[in-house]
Amino acid sequence: MNMAASASTQRHNIDTGTPWEGVVGYSRAVRMGNAIYVTGTIAADETGRIIGGDDPYAQTVAAIRKIQAALQRAGADLSDVVRTRMFVTNIDDWKQIGRAHGEFFGRIRPATTMVEVSRLIVPEALVEIEADAVVAE
Repeated sequence: MNMAASASTQRHNIDTGTPWEGVVGYSRAVRMGNAIYVTGTIAADETGRIIGGDDPYAQTVAAIRKIQAALQRAGADLSDVVRTRMFVTNIDDWKQIGRAHGEFFGRIRPATTMVEVSRLIVPEALVEIEADAVVAE
């Protein structure tokens, strides 16, 4: 965890070592105070290989598990998520993607958005998810 202090709030960058973090210059998650922002997350392993093949449900599950791991490293969990954004390459897959999202967030019920995009950074990726969390003080 990289840390850089500011005047009143400490910033914690959570990195996972994926091939894109260093090239693009981003962190998997950033915690500022009690707010945590998880970057767009696809179902890729540490080498960049897509988990779940061409199954939108399986890719969504893998992406949410990666989000959960990043939140846990930042001192939070899925129960702290207040917003998700889902970018999908085929909006017709919404039921499968939504089912996976609902299995993790059905009781939490964060605000959410799902939009279709023409493509993602890895051609095999079908879904990319961002999450914002707030940890109770």
